[in-house]
Amino acid sequence: MTIGDRQNPSVAVEKKKKKLFKLCPFWQRRSNTSSSTQNPSQNYRSRHGHRNTDVSPVSKPSSTISSVARSLLPARRRLRLDPSSYLYFPYEPGKQVRSAIKLKNTSKSHTAFKFQTTAPKSCYMRPPGGVLAPGESVFATVFKFVEHPENNEKQQLNQKSKVKFKIMSLKVKPGVEYVPELFDEQKDQVTVERVLRVIFLDAEGSSAAMEKLKRQLDEAEAAVEARKKPPPETGPRVVGEGLVIDEWKERREKYLARQQVEAIDSSS
Repeated sequence: MTIGDRQNPSVAVEKKKKKLFKLCPFWQRRSNTSSSTQNPSQNYRSRHGHRNTDVSPVSKPSSTISSVARSLLPARRRLRLDPSSYLYFPYEPGKQVRSAIKLKNTSKSHTAFKFQTTAPKSCYMRPPGGVLAPGESVFATVFKFVEHPENNEKQQLNQKSKVKFKIMSLKVKPGVEYVPELFDEQKDQVTVERVLRVIFLDAEGSSAAMEKLKRQLDEAEAAVEARKKPPPETGPRVVGEGLVIDEWKERREKYLARQQVEAIDSSS
């Protein structure tokens, strides 16, 4: 043993280990294999090029999930209809009969509405469409020509007809006027409020549906007459073109005219 080894016993121990490893090389191979067998799954993945599955997968954005869920939900309706499912008509073959429906905007925005029918040759609506402010309501009158039954068959009353009416709505900005092209330009934002079926009622009989129909027709006619009346005058009256008559000025002119007449009478 050298003098340096005596001074450093740890160095001497390391040298002895190296000599033993050289004499018995299988010890070194065993130590290497034992270290490699500590985690066989990791060695297998590294040899076969597998990626580490411990990494958490990338989560999809929540916006896609919300958009899919939104598409599955039913569209929120903007109008309340009365009646809500059917249009009732008095059954009078060979005549044009009427029905009425009330539409009310229950949303917080201006809403345009439009009627469509499967029988445009025999049915039409007044008005065919319009724009309602939040909380505003309107009565629409539906006209239909009732054809005679084929082969003299008797029409079964209080049953659904093949004719349908579809009512659509569209959110619009305040001040926008109704034109049918609005619904063609913004098809993606159009909501089908309801598809109404036609039911014929006995015109001579008495029923709750017939009484309600008559009441709604009277209200619709009153609303039409109210729209025809000119708005009440809130400002000064206008006579002719650009001539504004002030009541005080009119009274003053009359007073001056009377004064002149009295002056002439007194001088004579």
